[in-house]
Amino acid sequence: MADDNGVVDTYRTLRGESRCEITVKASRFIGEAAPAESVEEATEYLEAIRKREYNASHHCFAYRLGHQAEDFRYSDDGEPNGTGGPPILRHIDGRELTNLIVVVTRYYGGTNLGTGGLIRAYGDAAAGALDVARVVTKILRERVSLTFQYDDTSPAMHTIGQFDAPIRDTRYTEETEIIVDVRRAEADALEATFTSALAGRGVVRRLDIKS
Repeated sequence: MADDNGVVDTYRTLRGESRCEITVKASRFIGEAAPAESVEEATEYLEAIRKREYNASHHCFAYRLGHQAEDFRYSDDGEPNGTGGPPILRHIDGRELTNLIVVVTRYYGGTNLGTGGLIRAYGDAAAGALDVARVVTKILRERVSLTFQYDDTSPAMHTIGQFDAPIRDTRYTEETEIIVDVRRAEADALEATFTSALAGRGVVRRLDIKS
């Protein structure tokens, strides 16, 4: 979803790990995909596969990270330039996914596949792993604190009810403070509506972004 200013507050990623294995001229290609929220998570997943499949010839990979898919990396891991990592990344991007890593492990079967054959094999193994993966759309939310007097409870609650803004916490002192996780695309509208509904008597604090 995007607001009138083009703010995007959703992204597509994987719910869990997935796997696909294909054989091309006696070479085994094992494609594995997993969600990853950071470079560290992606690296840990890659190293775990390398340790498990220690006899493999190559571990080509690609990852795409960031809520706006702004970070990426790929590796051919010794295969001819552009034959391993790039075709994997193309399948990630073709599905408009982010916050994930795909690793394709190869066990050499004794027959050279050529540049075109390698590109197809690595791409097909990556595509197979992504085809069986469960894809989920996640919503970016901004945590917002709304503080108001008891007499303003009705307009405050009515305002919250107009938005996709689950209540996370409520604190009562001399004033009431409600913490909500509002959709990122609706955060500005919530603040403006709350301020207007309470005629400026309430206080809005933007805390941070949640996913």
